[in-house]
Amino acid sequence: MLCPMPPDPEYLAAAVEAARRGETSGFETLYRVFNPPLVRFLRQQLPWVAEDLAADTWLDAARGLASFDGDGDDFRRWLFTIARRRVVDHFRREGRRVTTTPLTGHDDPGRGDDAAGEALAGLAAQEAIAALVRDLPESQAEVVVLRVVADLSVEDVARVTGRSAGAVRVLQHRALRRLATLWDPTESQGAG
Repeated sequence: MLCPMPPDPEYLAAAVEAARRGETSGFETLYRVFNPPLVRFLRQQLPWVAEDLAADTWLDAARGLASFDGDGDDFRRWLFTIARRRVVDHFRREGRRVTTTPLTGHDDPGRGDDAAGEALAGLAAQEAIAALVRDLPESQAEVVVLRVVADLSVEDVARVTGRSAGAVRVLQHRALRRLATLWDPTESQGAG
């Protein structure tokens, strides 16, 4: 399930500062807020190693936190930049582009009632994300996922991906037009 309401910026800034000072509560807050969208982003990219990449991303963030300077939004951008680099590194190690596999209802981890409910909600969100981007080129899918799942602004996505803000807007626009054409048969007739 996507986060319904973004946390208060002052709350996140205080959590970043607490984490920088080495306070566990600050890091726990950042993890609780940013890990779900981080894992959804990584599952869209590399579902079979998403949890490992998320763990590596958090380790990198923990190592660099003492020298990090910024607020909650800066931390989100930084965290997703680290995650994206982890994805790129993984593809380089593999030496090939691997397509993603959408999750199915058979992926239920089978834990207790609360865990099962959370897992099913997570799977439903992941399936929605996979359905959203499965027919998009990689660059368009990445932009849409970073905008929707990570809730990053156009400028933030530009920084994370190393593109210009204009290029991000163009990719997003093309993705949305493509999705409209694919999902609305009347749109494809008018686009002719």
